[in-house]
This record gives sequence, C-alpha cells and structure tokens, in this order.
Amino acid sequence: MFVDSAKIFIKSGKGGNGHVSFRREKYVPAGGPDGGDGGRGGDIIIEVDSGLNTLEDFRNCGKFVATSGEEGGGKRMHGRDGEDKVLRVPEGTIIRDFETKKIIADMSGENRRIVLLKGGKGGLGNMHFATPSMQAPRFAQPGQDARELWVTLELRVIADVGLVGLPNVGKSTLLSMCSNARPEIANYHFTTLTPHLGVVTLKGDRSFVMADIPGLIEGASEGVGLGHEFLRHIERCKVLIHIVDASGSEGRDPMKDIEVINEELEKYDPSILKKPMIIACNKTDLILDEPGTGSPVTRIKELYEPKGIDVYAISAATNTGLRELLEGAWKYVERAGAEKPEVYASEVDLDSIGKKEALAIDVKKLDDKTYSVEGTKIEKMLGYTNLQAEKGFEFFQNFMEDQGVIKKLKKLGMKEGDTIKVYGHTFEYYDTEDYDDGDIPGGLEDEKEDRR
Repeated sequence: MFVDSAKIFIKSGKGGNGHVSFRREKYVPAGGPDGGDGGRGGDIIIEVDSGLNTLEDFRNCGKFVATSGEEGGGKRMHGRDGEDKVLRVPEGTIIRDFETKKIIADMSGENRRIVLLKGGKGGLGNMHFATPSMQAPRFAQPGQDARELWVTLELRVIADVGLVGLPNVGKSTLLSMCSNARPEIANYHFTTLTPHLGVVTLKGDRSFVMADIPGLIEGASEGVGLGHEFLRHIERCKVLIHIVDASGSEGRDPMKDIEVINEELEKYDPSILKKPMIIACNKTDLILDEPGTGSPVTRIKELYEPKGIDVYAISAATNTGLRELLEGAWKYVERAGAEKPEVYASEVDLDSIGKKEALAIDVKKLDDKTYSVEGTKIEKMLGYTNLQAEKGFEFFQNFMEDQGVIKKLKKLGMKEGDTIKVYGHTFEYYDTEDYDDGDIPGGLEDEKEDRR
C-alpha cells in the first residue's frame, strides 16, 4: 500500500543517573568516592533507505522510543549507553513539527542521515565531586531528560518526469506502455488513487524515472477531490508531460482541459509552471477530422508551440508516437541532469527541538518578612542536591540565581534578613553587595548553620 503521510511520536532515551558509592575494601579504610557516571540515552535517527518508496511502515506503528542510559555503578563503573532508534524513510521525505508545522528536515539530496532527537547525557557520579574540604560527597548528578516530539512525515516523490492531466486521459496507460510500472487501468475516473513510479529505458543505456500523478481536477489547489494529497509530488519533478484527451471522447474541450490543469498548478505553486513542460495529445486514434474543421492537435500546436512548449500527437493504447515523446522528454531530463532536487531548508534549530519546557517555579509572599518558593523544577533539584555539603549548598545558591528566583523575590519586596521557605528548608536572605567577594554568592544563608 502506498502511504505518503504519517503522524508519529518520537522520544530519545534519558541519560542514566550518576551513582553514589564509596570504595570499601580490606586494608583501604578511607577509599573515597567511586560512583560511576550514567550512560548516555539513545538518539532518534532518521536515515534514507533507497529501497523504500512509501511510509507504510509508520501507518500502524506511531510510537518510536530509544532506550535510556543505565545508572552508573560502584568502582567507577560507567552505566551502559542506551541504544539508538533508527527510522528508515524513503528519499524525499519531509519531517515537520506537528504543532508548529515548521520543517525540521528534508531527507533529500545529500541529507541521508540526521540525528533528530539527541539522547540525554549521563549524570556524573560522586567521584567527580570530591574536594579537599569535602572528601565524601553523598550526591551525584542526575541524567539529562529525554526529548520527545510529535512529527508528521510527508513523502514527496522524486521523479525526473511527472505525468499530469485530468482523470481518464491515459496517464496510467502511457506509464505502463513505456516503463516497468503496472498501475491499475480502467475506463473510469480516479482509477489511479496513488502515485506510481516507473523506469523508462531508451536506446544507448539511457533511462529516467517517470511518475503518474493522480488527483488533478478543477479545484484541486483548494483541496477538492484528492487535491493537496498529490499536488506536492509534482514539486520535485524536473519535467512535466501534460497529457490531454485530444479526441474529446468524454465531451470535454482539449484546449479547456489544458487551461484547467495549468490554472490549478499555478494556484498551488506558480514556480511549477516554470518547469519544462511537454503536451502529449493522447487518444489520437479516436480523432475523426470533420470536413472544414481543424484537428484538435493542430489547434493545440498553433497555440502552445510559439510559447516554446513541444506538442506531440500520441496514442498510448496503440503505442503510437511514444518513442518521439520519450526522446523529447529525455532532451529536457538531460539538460536538468546536473540539477539536484530541491531541498527545503530546516526552519527550526535541531539542537533545541524536543526539549521539555522549563518547569515553572512559583514564588509567593507569605507575610512582610516571609516568602515561599515551590515548583516541580526546584523540588527535583533538591532531590539530588545535598544541602549539608558546602559544594551542594553553593550549587543550590547558584541555581536560585540562574533561574531568576532571587530576582523575582526582590520584585515582591524581599529585603536583607527576610526568610525564604523552600520545601521544609528555611533560609535567611542577605544582600551580597554588602559583603566581600570571598562570601558565598547567592544571598542565602541556612538558618540552621552559619555558612559564611
């Protein structure tokens, strides 16, 4: 089954936590900290697979999660790194952020492999936090959070030649007659419901890829019928062959049919009409010229050949005129051969996507001299910070400064000597501008112990 769009959830692996342990061996009474580092979380990687031409693999499985890193161990043992999750997609796949609709990556041209979401870094074990004044640190660094994101995958077929035209004009018949493709063919509208690709081989070891683009009717640019579902596949084609039913077998005017399709292409993307275009007047075996009237093929040639558009009379059903048409298409394919397919630039920073939003920190004024600080982020920080250790307390003070907590408290009116309550901990605030540079930064003092 051909699937050209899919919505999926992706998540990288969380970094493993650093480990807290101390060397305990016979004859080594004070071995010191030996907690190892946590392992790195697995990445989410997108890779082009030349053997794929559909996003069917993502239709029924919409969740892809990399493995998290393991926690470090004693004896300075490093935790196992998480395994990367590699998603293989066809060439021409565009990855968009589902919420913002911005392009993250276009897997075309030289973009064959990208790390879409990076895994979290492993946390440092307590062996890294030993100092001459704190030789037995009882805390370690947690691993970095995983990244997660909802994305949409859009496949835009990459072909040298694209067949366009109204339904039932013979696009599928032409593709089947001159390539290895075998699309369904029947005498009713919308026989073709998916793009089909075929390789056209010419004499002299020449070949190009041809695509049958379905779904073009009047109003397609506004989404009528299959509309936008398949118009995007035209954008990457180097040459367009506009097939028209020159016989008017369904009571339509061939000249009007060409105008309808060109108008829809222009409304969708005006740059499409700048591509080389050939008009193939099909079903000429059904034309019966009436005396005194001009042939439809002649009228089309008189109008479009002065504009530099080649017009060929063909009959795909009887294999008439196809060689000349394909040679004419090859002429344009050869000219555009050195051109690389258009690659859409990323509209987001890969280093920033998928990061969790900063957790809110709630600051309140309880009375004239008492304030409270709460929030998931600060509660999480306290879970891995030892406030009884000098280095841990210094880290806590720097955290309060870096997160703008002190600044928010000052806006609420906090002054030197006021009290700050943080999840069972009580601190007295002092203004660092009144102290020497040697004092601990951050303006906090644990009321249980004079740390200055």
